[in-house]
Order: sequence, then C-alpha cells, then structure tokens
Amino acid sequence: MRSRLLSILALVAAASLFPADASAQAVQYINPGSAADASGSPFSSAVMVGNTLYLSGVLGRGDTAEDAARNALNSIRSTLEQAGMTMDDLVNVQIFAADLADYAGFNTVYRTYFTRQFPARAFLGATLLANARFEVLGVAVRR
Repeated sequence: MRSRLLSILALVAAASLFPADASAQAVQYINPGSAADASGSPFSSAVMVGNTLYLSGVLGRGDTAEDAARNALNSIRSTLEQAGMTMDDLVNVQIFAADLADYAGFNTVYRTYFTRQFPARAFLGATLLANARFEVLGVAVRR
C-alpha cells in the first residue's frame, strides 16, 4: 500500500512539471511564410512557442569570413529584436560553413555579439546555397 501511494505521489509531482495543456502555449511567427503564398519562401524567419524562439537559418555572404559572419549575425540579431530578445537570449547556435578554414574569422566576429555567457554551439562544414560562406540558425529563450 505504501509503495502504491509513493508511486501515485511521484506521478502527481512529475505531472506538475509540465503545463496542463502544452498545445495551449501561444505560437507567434516572425516574418511568416505561408503555404498560400507560392512565390514566397517556404518557411518563417522564426517561430516563438511560449518563451522559446526557434530561428531559421540565415545566410552569411561577404568578401571575407568576417564580413559574411557579420552579415549572418546581424540578421539573427534583427530577428531576435523583432521578438523582443537579444543575442544573449540565444541558448543554442549552429553554424554551417562552406570552408572550415573560416572558423577563426567567424569566431573573431561572433565573440563581439555577446555580453554574457556564450550559447551552446556547433560549427559544421557544409555545401551552402547562393555562394554563402555561412548559414547560422539558433534557439533562444526569453530571460
């Protein structure tokens, strides 16, 4: 009997960690793409669910790795600002690079966009669209 009561209490405690109805969380689209618009991009710039913002990948182009990094990170920052957030709200960033030799150049610029702890991050080699040097995407949580 005591074991069963402890199991029930554990289930009640675990259930209290999650919203009663997760689907009730507000969803907000930043620069939304729509299936009804066949000529537009087939994605939204970002989607906010509750306090979490999921950012689509943005391309970074430029003559140098530093210029391309600035281009992509300015775009990420702009999308964050539209959601009322800052670069310091990022908790995860993924960078896809056309040339892994651009790692140091990207990092030189990347460091200047944060005033607090850096988010978790991955830097991966990839073939990118439109002659981009980088594609950057991320996840941010409102602090």
